[in-house]
Amino acid sequence: MKILVFGNPLVEKDNLALKLLPKLRKEFPQIEFKEFDPTENLEAEIENKKLFILDVVEGINKVILIKDINKLQTNKIYSMHDFDLGYNLKLLKKVGKLKEVEIIGVPMVMGKEAMKEVQRILWKIVEK
Repeated sequence: MKILVFGNPLVEKDNLALKLLPKLRKEFPQIEFKEFDPTENLEAEIENKKLFILDVVEGINKVILIKDINKLQTNKIYSMHDFDLGYNLKLLKKVGKLKEVEIIGVPMVMGKEAMKEVQRILWKIVEK
């Protein structure tokens, strides 16, 4: 199993998922945690039409598991800069490349206390 981990290490409000990686890798050696840049080819990472993602999510106040990508808010696209993860996932689903997505969403406002909730969600995923 592989989980793509998004975030910008240089931006404090967008790097919590990356900060959690060392401990997650120790606790879940059976999972490949791959640091991923949104400019990379997301389609190449899809396994059996499914993706697992760990990312910081704006507008939430607790760790959540998002399974419905239609709930992801997207804005109008005016340039490639506006083409974000939500659009990419929706496009891949629409063209049939992607069937399921599970996003572990970590709030921007949380610190490392998010670790316990992320671990709880990961144990449920691993046990399936």
